[in-house]
Amino acid sequence: MNEEKLIPHLFRTEYRKIVAVLCKTFGMQHIELAEDIASDTFLRATELWSIKGIPDNPNAWLYTVAKNKARNYLKRDKILSEKIIPQLKFSHAILEETEIDLSEQNIKDSQLQMIFAICHPSITAEAQIALALRILCGFSIEEIASAFLTNKETINKRLFRAKEKLRLKKIEITLPSPIEIDARLDMVLRTLYLLYNEGYYTSQRKNILAKELCHEAMRLTYLLIENEPTNLPNVSALLALMSFHASRFEARINEKGEFILYDDQDETLWDKDLIRQGEYFLQQSSEGNQFSKYHLEAGIAYWHTHKEDTKEKWENILRLYNELLILEYSPVVAMNRTFALSKANNVEEAIDQAEKLKLTQNHLYYTLLGQLYKEKDVHKAAACFIEALRLAKTPEDKRLIQGKIDKLGFH
Repeated sequence: MNEEKLIPHLFRTEYRKIVAVLCKTFGMQHIELAEDIASDTFLRATELWSIKGIPDNPNAWLYTVAKNKARNYLKRDKILSEKIIPQLKFSHAILEETEIDLSEQNIKDSQLQMIFAICHPSITAEAQIALALRILCGFSIEEIASAFLTNKETINKRLFRAKEKLRLKKIEITLPSPIEIDARLDMVLRTLYLLYNEGYYTSQRKNILAKELCHEAMRLTYLLIENEPTNLPNVSALLALMSFHASRFEARINEKGEFILYDDQDETLWDKDLIRQGEYFLQQSSEGNQFSKYHLEAGIAYWHTHKEDTKEKWENILRLYNELLILEYSPVVAMNRTFALSKANNVEEAIDQAEKLKLTQNHLYYTLLGQLYKEKDVHKAAACFIEALRLAKTPEDKRLIQGKIDKLGFH
């Protein structure tokens, strides 16, 4: 790999490790110092490697430079020397002699602890995701802006406010006690769930970036699985859900980069290993007393890995949707349930239930109604699709809806 490709790759994989370990060393209130040291390390690599060539062990080179820069910051900055060093677990003399611990285990521990620090209830969900992308996933500000379909200035302000909250609340980078884990884990799982959904359900963004968002969410969820106190049924259920959805990545997008609906997907492109992984973690999630929406959503996703249109499949999906609505009502879930209802019972009942929802500002609602009506009243179906087209905001959504109108023979 040449220098032009290697440095961006290493930035994605190693930046987050350096920042996590330095944050753990300095304290979360000095998160920007950790980021500065990591960024300076990669800037130095860019400058030197283009002249002297790539070192034999690029990772070790980055870790050594990061350690030296951290030591130099402490040496030359009186404020840092007075305020940070007394808080460190290591004395200045020890820091001089000891490598910053960038062992695989300490990196995992630091990132796991960072997940709980970032998912503090005082920080908004959007800011938590932005921090996770930056600190735990190594995404650039430009990539985060792309993920949120916004600009760099907005992301910088969001990150600044989140970091201020961390400083003011004096959030520590430690793994909560077993009792505290129960209280904090819901927030962590929600953030990872939202992070995954940012990649999976947003089709406007480049497909490569969308997949990376999902893979990062899965990687962070797996960190929880690997740690015994957080290896809990809810975590396994979430990873099962992610695995089932991720198994269809390659079938969701065609060669033109266009989204392919479930019914039109080539089943041979589904990743069987990820499906088996999902089945394994779904089984693991059943061991214990915890039961969550992730269990139910994972169950629905499991049945969608069976392409055949059987009554058993749709009756199970309908049952799971019914339980999900009781556990946590959502108009969108209720809307999705009506499609399963049409398959498990009949279209008339589904239309009746769907029209009661009156989600008249949602293009997906009219798309669903059009789908339900198309076998009974083609003119009514067309009217629903046309309204969906009017409400749709993205070019991809408009293309998909126009395709449905065209299939009805309306132009």
